[in-house]
Parts: sequence; structure tokens; C-alpha cells
Amino acid sequence: MTDDPQDWLKAELIDSFDEDYEIELEDAILSREIRQIYRDTHPDPLDRKIYFFELLRLQAELIRLQDWVSHYREKIIVLFEGRDSAGKGGAIKRITQRLNPRVARVVALPAPSEREKSQWYFQRYVPHLPAGGEIVLFDRSWYNRAGVERVMGFANDTQIEQFFQDVPEFERMLVRSGIRLVKYWFSVSDEEQQMRFLMRLHDPLKQWKLSPMDLQSRVRWEAYTKAKEEMFKRTNIPEAPWYIVPGNDKRRARLNCIDHLLSLIPYTDVPQEEITLPDRVFNLDYERQVLPRSLYVPQKY
Repeated sequence: MTDDPQDWLKAELIDSFDEDYEIELEDAILSREIRQIYRDTHPDPLDRKIYFFELLRLQAELIRLQDWVSHYREKIIVLFEGRDSAGKGGAIKRITQRLNPRVARVVALPAPSEREKSQWYFQRYVPHLPAGGEIVLFDRSWYNRAGVERVMGFANDTQIEQFFQDVPEFERMLVRSGIRLVKYWFSVSDEEQQMRFLMRLHDPLKQWKLSPMDLQSRVRWEAYTKAKEEMFKRTNIPEAPWYIVPGNDKRRARLNCIDHLLSLIPYTDVPQEEITLPDRVFNLDYERQVLPRSLYVPQKY
């Protein structure tokens, strides 16, 4: 194995290209007309090779961060908020792509049940907070109350005001307990969201992402904007500030978000045990059994 990081990255780039390319084929089955419209609205795309190279470099740093978190029993929460189709899920996918799911996990809660609606608002989120040695990424979070619940009328004025009074102290409590809390807002323009919704509408692999709530977000764009502005004003606290990720360019948004996240955590290299592959033990009396063909998956490919 080479000691040169550049050689390692080049080799990893070749080995991983198929996996990443598969993830990136987001417009593969769209009509030629829609693909061309999208390209016309994104005249300065980040070169694919540069994107993959930088993504792998940053993912290698995320593994270093993961090792540091695990070794020192650190606790990290990263919140991902933003308008529908802003790119939160894509960024989360690239962050966790090469990490150990026992260390880094994603929380994406469904709509609250009737029982949960009767609880203290933050109660349903508390069981998902990290223990020592864990990174938790919330794909939407308690800020649902400041956004979709407010705009769609699922919470009344009293509940919303109570949320705004409670959330700064709730987050200060998290930070005082030793949790590193990072909050990202993925921002897209009106036109970009419209384009992404149209692409989802015409993509059978992504139509499931278009819910009735998503469609209403187009109708209520201005209401969401006002809700977002008040949310920033009342919850951007020194202990847990907001960071806005311009998301019109998906590739740049992902790289910028990962790079920024890494810059916030003072991770270092940690001691690593040298791993050696033990010799295979051969037993002369052992004879491998022949299993029935019916147990095997058909070899169609």
C-alpha cells in the first residue's frame, strides 16, 4: 500500500467511481428536453472528476472525524433543515456514505402520532440524541414546528410562541451536556425548487419524494420565507448558530457543507491498532459439504 495520499486518492477514485456514479445518475431516465432545460439553468457545473476527487478527500476526513468521535466518546448532532428539494438528503447521503452506521446514524422522524402530539414537544426527539461516540444527523428536526407545522396550521400561535421560547434553552442544555450541535439550512431559489419539482414529477424513481405537503410548499412559498426569517431571528444563538448552505448547485453545496462541518470540529488523529490478517487454519479432517442448488440465488447477471 502506498504512503502517498495522492496515490491513494487516485486509486480510491477509480475503485469508487461506479458507486458514486450510480448515485449521481439523477437524471438518467428523464426526457431529453427536461435534461436540456436543467443544463441551461446550470451553465457552470462543477467538473465531475473534480467533484468526485474532492468528495473522496472530504469523506476520508470524515472517517478521521469518526475515529476521533469514537475514541474520545464525543457527541455530535447535525441538523439539516431547508425547503423541500433543497438538497438535504443528498448531503446527508454523501456524509454517511463511507461511515460506520454504528457511529453515524440518520434520524428522519415521521409525522407525530396522537400520543406524541400530547407529549412535551421535544420529547419525541430526546431518545434519538447521541450517546458518547456517536454522530446523529437529523433529516429535519424539532424545527418542524417553526416551519411546516406553522405554515400548514398544524400548530397554533400559542404552541409556536412556546417553541420559540423553549428552543434556545433546550439547545443550550444540549450544548452544556457536552453535545456539539451544528445547524444547517439548505437554501434554494424559487426557480430552482420549481425545476427540481418538475424533474421529480417526471422521474419514476423520484415521484415518491413529491408529497401533497411538498406541493403545498410551492403554493405557500412566501409564508415559508417569512417563517424561516423569524426562525433565524429567534433561534440563531451563540451556542448553536445557524449556517446557510446555498443549494442551487447540488455538488458545490455538498462539498461546501462537508468542508464546513469538518472545520467546526477540532478532530485529530487517534491511536490506531495495527491490523494483521491471521493465517487460515486448515483442518485435514474437515470436508466442506455440498449444499443444494435450491439455496442459491439465481445467477441472472
